[in-house]
Amino acid sequence: MENLSFLFSIPTLIVFGCGCIKELGKRVKELGGSKAIIVTDKGIVSSGILGGIKDILKDSGISFTVFDEVEPNPLDTTIERGKEVAIREGCNIVIGIGGGSSMDSAKAIAMRVNNQEGTLLDYVGVNKVKNPPLPIIAIPTTSGTASELTIFSVLTDSRDMTKISIGSDLLTPKAAICDPLLTISMPPNITAATGMDALTHAIESYVNTMATPVTKVLALESIKLISKNLRRAVSRGDDINARTNMLLASLLAGMSFRHTRLGIAHALAMPLGSWDIRLPHGLANALVLPYVMEFNLPGNLEAYGEIALAIGENPGVTLRETALKSIKAVKELIKDIGLPRSLKAVGVKKEDFDRIAQEAMKSGNLAVNPRVCKKEDLISILEASYEGE
Repeated sequence: MENLSFLFSIPTLIVFGCGCIKELGKRVKELGGSKAIIVTDKGIVSSGILGGIKDILKDSGISFTVFDEVEPNPLDTTIERGKEVAIREGCNIVIGIGGGSSMDSAKAIAMRVNNQEGTLLDYVGVNKVKNPPLPIIAIPTTSGTASELTIFSVLTDSRDMTKISIGSDLLTPKAAICDPLLTISMPPNITAATGMDALTHAIESYVNTMATPVTKVLALESIKLISKNLRRAVSRGDDINARTNMLLASLLAGMSFRHTRLGIAHALAMPLGSWDIRLPHGLANALVLPYVMEFNLPGNLEAYGEIALAIGENPGVTLRETALKSIKAVKELIKDIGLPRSLKAVGVKKEDFDRIAQEAMKSGNLAVNPRVCKKEDLISILEASYEGE
C-alpha cells in the first residue's frame, strides 16, 4: 500500500432498520420541510405503502402533495411535470419513495425547482447543476439501485428514448430511510433483477481501477450478503432476515461505487435500457455480467479470486482457477433466481449490437474498468451474452 491515498465521504444521513420509516416526520422537520412533494409510481400507490407514508406525515403535521406519474426509465417530460407540481404547490422538500426510477425522479425534480433555467436536458452530464436542489429524502423499496446514496439521476430523453444521466454532488439525498419492511411486497422477478443490480455494483466497484481499501471492504461484504440471501429473498419474500440483508447489501454496494464508479456491465446496461429495447436495468446487468467478468478476468485476476472466495467457492489449484469460479458462481445464481440468461431470450436483436456498443463507448464507467476495451470488445461481449447458457 505504498503511497496510499483516497477520499471517502457519505454525506447522506442513513436511517436503517425495520420500522424506521416512522422517523420520516422527524427527518422532514430536521431538514426544514413543511410542505413535501412525494415522488413515486403507481405500484407504490397500489401496494399500500404510500398510504402509510401519508399517515406518518399527517401525524407529524406535515402537509404534502403526491406526484405518482413516475414510469420505468422515467422521461425528461415526466420530470418537468413534477417540477411544475412542486412549484405550484409551494413544496420545500422532496420525498422519493420506490425503486431507482422514483428516487432518480425525485432528485431531478428537486434540482429543477431550484434550477429553472432552460430545460432538464441542459443539465445532462456532470457538474452542470448550479443551485442546490430542494432537500431530498430517499426511501428505497427495492434492494438494488442505491440511488438513495448516489450523485446521479438516470433518466430517458423523450426525443430519441436514449438513457441520460445528470451527475452532481448536489443531487445526493440529505437522508435515506432504509426500512426492510418496505421491501417485502417486492415480487420475485423484481427482487431478482434488483438484487443482480446490487451484485453488479459490488463486483464492478471491487475490481475497478478506482477501488480503495475502504470501498473494497464494503463491496466484498455486499457480495457475501447477496450470495447468501438473494435466493431466499426471491423464493420467500416474507423472510425479513433475507430482506434486511439484501437492503443492507445494496446500501453497502452504493457506499462503495459512489466513490469508484462501475464498469463495462453498467456501460452496456444504459443502452440496453434505451430506444425500443428498454430492458429493466437490473435484468440488463444480469444478462451481461458473467461475460463482462470473463473479459475482465485478466485485468484483475486477484480480485476475481477474492470474489469467488467471498461467494463461498473453494480455492482452486491456481489463482486463475479460483478466479474462474467467480464467473461460474454468478451464472449459477442467475439460474437459481429464475432470470433469463441470454439476450436472445429477451428479444434483443443482433443488428442492435453495433449501436448498443457505440452508445456504451460514451460511458465514463469504461475509464475505470480493469481492462481497456474497444467497441469490438463490447460487441464480442454482447455476442456471448446473446447465446448465454
